[in-house]
Amino acid sequence: MTHVGPVIEGAAALCSDVYVNQRLGLTMDLPSRREAVLDLFDRVRRECPALTSLRRYADEFALETEGDERHGAWLSLQRTSVRSGMVNPLDLAAPYHLHRVVLRNAPYYLSITPLDVESIDLVFGFDLPVGGNRDEAVFDTFLDTSPLAGLVTDGDELVDVQPMLAFRLAGDPASCAVIEIRTRPQGQVEARVDTPVSVYLTVRRRGPFTSLDQFDEVFGSLAGWAERLSEERVIPQVVAPLHRQLFGG
Repeated sequence: MTHVGPVIEGAAALCSDVYVNQRLGLTMDLPSRREAVLDLFDRVRRECPALTSLRRYADEFALETEGDERHGAWLSLQRTSVRSGMVNPLDLAAPYHLHRVVLRNAPYYLSITPLDVESIDLVFGFDLPVGGNRDEAVFDTFLDTSPLAGLVTDGDELVDVQPMLAFRLAGDPASCAVIEIRTRPQGQVEARVDTPVSVYLTVRRRGPFTSLDQFDEVFGSLAGWAERLSEERVIPQVVAPLHRQLFGG
Protein backbone atom coordinates (compact mmCIF):
# COMPACT_ATOMS: atom_id res chain seq x y z
CA MET A 1 0.00 0.00 0.00
CA THR A 2 1.40 3.42 -0.96
CA HIS A 3 0.79 6.83 0.55
CA VAL A 4 -1.64 9.01 -1.39
CA GLY A 5 -1.20 12.34 0.39
CA PRO A 6 2.29 13.83 0.88
CA VAL A 7 3.30 14.18 -2.78
CA ILE A 8 0.15 16.00 -3.85
CA GLU A 9 -0.04 18.10 -0.68
CA GLY A 10 3.61 19.11 -0.89
CA ALA A 11 3.49 19.93 -4.58
CA ALA A 12 0.16 21.79 -4.45
CA ALA A 13 1.65 24.38 -2.10
CA LEU A 14 4.38 25.18 -4.63
CA CYS A 15 2.99 24.45 -8.09
CA SER A 16 0.23 25.70 -10.35
CA ASP A 17 -0.37 22.23 -11.80
CA VAL A 18 0.61 18.66 -10.94
CA TYR A 19 0.47 15.73 -13.38
CA VAL A 20 0.50 11.97 -12.84
CA ASN A 21 1.00 10.27 -16.21
CA GLN A 22 1.85 6.84 -17.53
CA ARG A 23 3.36 5.67 -20.81
CA LEU A 24 3.42 2.13 -22.15
CA GLY A 25 6.10 2.26 -24.85
CA LEU A 26 5.93 -0.27 -27.68
CA THR A 27 8.13 -1.54 -30.50
CA MET A 28 5.37 -2.37 -33.00
CA ASP A 29 2.67 -0.03 -34.29
CA LEU A 30 -0.67 -0.25 -32.52
CA PRO A 31 -3.69 -1.51 -34.48
CA SER A 32 -5.97 1.31 -35.63
CA ARG A 33 -9.11 -0.77 -36.28
CA ARG A 34 -12.30 0.90 -35.10
CA GLU A 35 -13.42 -2.14 -33.13
CA ALA A 36 -10.19 -2.48 -31.14
CA VAL A 37 -10.00 1.21 -30.24
CA LEU A 38 -13.68 1.59 -29.36
CA ASP A 39 -13.82 -1.64 -27.37
CA LEU A 40 -10.85 -0.57 -25.25
CA PHE A 41 -12.27 2.90 -24.68
CA ASP A 42 -15.66 1.46 -23.70
CA ARG A 43 -13.99 -0.91 -21.26
CA VAL A 44 -11.94 1.86 -19.63
CA ARG A 45 -14.95 4.17 -19.49
CA ARG A 46 -16.90 1.59 -17.50
CA GLU A 47 -14.26 1.73 -14.76
CA CYS A 48 -13.43 5.43 -15.14
CA PRO A 49 -16.82 6.99 -16.01
CA ALA A 50 -15.51 10.56 -16.10
CA LEU A 51 -13.82 9.75 -19.43
CA THR A 52 -16.65 10.55 -21.81
CA SER A 53 -15.24 12.40 -24.81
CA LEU A 54 -13.77 10.57 -27.82
CA ARG A 55 -11.42 12.71 -29.90
CA ARG A 56 -9.21 12.18 -32.91
CA TYR A 57 -6.03 14.18 -33.39
CA ALA A 58 -3.21 13.81 -35.90
CA ASP A 59 -1.94 10.25 -35.46
CA GLU A 60 -3.76 9.89 -32.14
CA PHE A 61 -7.06 8.70 -30.67
CA ALA A 62 -7.97 10.00 -27.22
CA LEU A 63 -10.62 9.46 -24.58
CA GLU A 64 -10.90 12.50 -22.33
CA THR A 65 -12.94 14.12 -19.60
CA GLU A 66 -15.10 17.11 -20.46
CA GLY A 67 -15.17 20.43 -18.64
CA ASP A 68 -12.46 21.76 -16.33
CA GLU A 69 -9.09 21.20 -18.03
CA ARG A 70 -7.26 21.84 -14.76
CA HIS A 71 -8.70 18.65 -13.30
CA GLY A 72 -8.97 16.44 -16.37
CA ALA A 73 -7.96 12.88 -17.20
CA TRP A 74 -7.22 11.18 -20.51
CA LEU A 75 -6.22 8.02 -22.33
CA SER A 76 -4.32 8.34 -25.60
CA LEU A 77 -3.36 5.83 -28.29
CA GLN A 78 -0.43 6.92 -30.42
CA ARG A 79 1.48 4.96 -33.04
CA THR A 80 3.84 3.15 -30.66
CA SER A 81 2.54 4.03 -27.20
CA VAL A 82 -0.45 3.91 -24.89
CA ARG A 83 -0.57 6.92 -22.57
CA SER A 84 -2.82 7.97 -19.73
CA GLY A 85 -2.78 10.86 -17.31
CA MET A 86 -4.52 13.05 -14.80
CA VAL A 87 -4.08 16.73 -13.99
CA ASN A 88 -4.29 18.07 -10.43
CA PRO A 89 -5.76 14.97 -8.78
CA LEU A 90 -6.86 15.32 -5.17
CA ASP A 91 -4.65 12.37 -4.27
CA LEU A 92 -2.80 9.56 -6.02
CA ALA A 93 -5.59 6.99 -5.77
CA ALA A 94 -7.51 8.25 -8.83
CA PRO A 95 -4.62 8.40 -11.33
CA TYR A 96 -3.25 5.09 -10.04
CA HIS A 97 -6.64 3.49 -10.64
CA LEU A 98 -6.75 4.85 -14.21
CA HIS A 99 -3.23 3.67 -15.00
CA ARG A 100 -3.84 0.18 -13.62
CA VAL A 101 -7.07 -0.13 -15.62
CA VAL A 102 -5.14 0.78 -18.77
CA LEU A 103 -2.31 -1.66 -18.03
CA ARG A 104 -4.74 -4.50 -17.36
CA ASN A 105 -6.92 -3.97 -20.42
CA ALA A 106 -4.87 -2.41 -23.24
CA PRO A 107 -2.82 -5.56 -23.98
CA TYR A 108 -5.94 -7.68 -24.55
CA TYR A 109 -7.84 -5.20 -26.71
CA LEU A 110 -4.82 -4.01 -28.71
CA SER A 111 -2.97 -7.34 -29.09
CA ILE A 112 0.03 -6.16 -27.07
CA THR A 113 2.36 -8.93 -25.94
CA PRO A 114 5.17 -8.71 -23.35
CA LEU A 115 7.69 -9.04 -26.19
CA ASP A 116 6.33 -5.82 -27.75
CA VAL A 117 6.71 -3.64 -24.63
CA GLU A 118 9.89 -1.53 -24.54
CA SER A 119 9.18 0.22 -21.25
CA ILE A 120 6.61 1.29 -18.68
CA ASP A 121 7.00 4.88 -17.45
CA LEU A 122 5.35 6.65 -14.55
CA VAL A 123 5.72 10.43 -14.69
CA PHE A 124 5.14 13.01 -11.96
CA GLY A 125 5.08 16.53 -13.42
CA PHE A 126 5.22 19.83 -11.52
CA ASP A 127 4.50 23.20 -13.19
CA LEU A 128 5.59 26.55 -11.76
CA PRO A 129 4.29 29.75 -13.41
CA VAL A 130 6.97 32.30 -14.20
CA GLY A 131 7.35 35.60 -15.97
CA GLY A 132 10.56 36.96 -17.47
CA ASN A 133 13.52 34.84 -18.49
CA ARG A 134 12.73 31.33 -17.25
CA ASP A 135 16.10 29.99 -18.44
CA GLU A 136 17.83 32.59 -16.30
CA ALA A 137 15.73 31.57 -13.30
CA VAL A 138 16.71 27.90 -13.73
CA PHE A 139 20.37 28.85 -14.17
CA ASP A 140 20.39 31.03 -11.05
CA THR A 141 18.74 28.28 -9.00
CA PHE A 142 20.90 25.30 -9.96
CA LEU A 143 24.04 26.41 -11.81
CA ASP A 144 25.02 29.86 -10.51
CA THR A 145 27.63 28.51 -8.09
CA SER A 146 28.85 25.67 -10.32
CA PRO A 147 31.89 25.67 -12.62
CA LEU A 148 29.47 26.05 -15.55
CA ALA A 149 28.57 29.53 -14.35
CA GLY A 150 31.94 30.78 -15.55
CA LEU A 151 30.95 30.06 -19.13
CA VAL A 152 28.41 32.91 -19.04
CA THR A 153 29.76 36.45 -18.74
CA ASP A 154 28.08 39.79 -18.12
CA GLY A 155 25.97 40.81 -21.07
CA ASP A 156 25.31 37.29 -22.28
CA GLU A 157 21.63 36.33 -22.54
CA LEU A 158 20.68 32.81 -21.53
CA VAL A 159 18.33 31.27 -24.09
CA ASP A 160 18.22 27.54 -23.23
CA VAL A 161 18.87 26.08 -19.79
CA GLN A 162 17.09 22.75 -19.33
CA PRO A 163 19.07 20.43 -17.03
CA MET A 164 18.41 16.69 -17.12
CA LEU A 165 19.95 13.75 -15.34
CA ALA A 166 19.21 10.03 -15.29
CA PHE A 167 20.34 7.31 -12.91
CA ARG A 168 19.70 3.66 -12.11
CA LEU A 169 17.92 3.20 -8.82
CA ALA A 170 19.92 1.75 -5.94
CA GLY A 171 18.59 -1.70 -5.14
CA ASP A 172 16.53 -1.87 -8.34
CA PRO A 173 18.93 -1.97 -11.32
CA ALA A 174 16.09 -2.83 -13.72
CA SER A 175 14.58 0.62 -13.12
CA CYS A 176 15.91 4.11 -13.68
CA ALA A 177 14.84 7.66 -12.86
CA VAL A 178 15.02 10.70 -15.11
CA ILE A 179 14.69 14.22 -13.70
CA GLU A 180 14.20 17.05 -16.20
CA ILE A 181 13.66 20.78 -15.85
CA ARG A 182 11.99 22.19 -18.96
CA THR A 183 11.58 25.85 -19.69
CA ARG A 184 9.38 25.22 -22.74
CA PRO A 185 7.44 22.32 -24.25
CA GLN A 186 9.54 19.79 -26.15
CA GLY A 187 10.18 20.85 -29.71
CA GLN A 188 9.56 24.56 -29.12
CA VAL A 189 12.45 26.91 -29.80
CA GLU A 190 10.93 29.69 -27.71
CA ALA A 191 8.44 29.70 -24.86
CA ARG A 192 5.35 31.88 -24.66
CA VAL A 193 5.12 34.41 -21.86
CA ASP A 194 2.66 32.21 -19.97
CA THR A 195 4.68 28.99 -20.35
CA PRO A 196 5.50 27.52 -16.93
CA VAL A 197 8.77 25.98 -15.85
CA SER A 198 8.12 22.25 -15.60
CA VAL A 199 9.90 19.69 -13.47
CA TYR A 200 9.40 16.07 -14.57
CA LEU A 201 10.29 12.94 -12.65
CA THR A 202 10.08 9.83 -14.82
CA VAL A 203 10.55 6.41 -13.25
CA ARG A 204 11.06 3.80 -15.96
CA ARG A 205 11.20 0.01 -16.11
CA ARG A 206 12.57 -1.29 -19.39
CA GLY A 207 11.83 -4.68 -20.89
CA PRO A 208 12.12 -7.46 -21.64
CA PHE A 209 8.98 -8.53 -19.82
CA THR A 210 7.98 -12.18 -19.58
CA SER A 211 4.23 -11.98 -18.94
CA LEU A 212 1.33 -9.54 -18.83
CA ASP A 213 0.87 -10.43 -15.16
CA GLN A 214 4.12 -8.55 -14.43
CA PHE A 215 2.67 -5.19 -15.36
CA ASP A 216 0.63 -4.66 -12.20
CA GLU A 217 3.58 -5.52 -9.97
CA VAL A 218 5.90 -3.30 -12.02
CA PHE A 219 3.46 -0.41 -11.72
CA GLY A 220 3.38 -0.84 -7.94
CA SER A 221 7.18 -0.69 -7.82
CA LEU A 222 7.31 2.39 -10.05
CA ALA A 223 4.67 4.13 -7.93
CA GLY A 224 6.64 3.45 -4.76
CA TRP A 225 9.82 4.85 -6.29
CA ALA A 226 8.07 7.89 -7.77
CA GLU A 227 6.50 8.81 -4.44
CA ARG A 228 9.71 8.29 -2.49
CA LEU A 229 11.86 10.24 -4.94
CA SER A 230 9.31 13.07 -5.11
CA GLU A 231 8.99 13.39 -1.35
CA GLU A 232 12.66 12.98 -0.46
CA ARG A 233 14.47 14.55 -3.42
CA VAL A 234 12.53 16.20 -6.24
CA ILE A 235 10.17 18.43 -4.24
CA PRO A 236 12.67 19.56 -1.56
CA GLN A 237 15.76 19.71 -3.78
CA VAL A 238 14.36 20.84 -7.14
CA VAL A 239 10.80 22.21 -6.93
CA ALA A 240 11.16 24.10 -3.63
CA PRO A 241 14.46 25.87 -4.50
CA LEU A 242 13.07 26.85 -7.90
CA HIS A 243 9.93 28.19 -6.22
CA ARG A 244 12.07 30.27 -3.81
CA GLN A 245 14.05 31.67 -6.74
CA LEU A 246 10.92 32.58 -8.67
CA PHE A 247 8.80 33.93 -5.84
CA GLY A 248 11.22 34.73 -3.02
CA GLY A 249 10.69 32.66 0.10
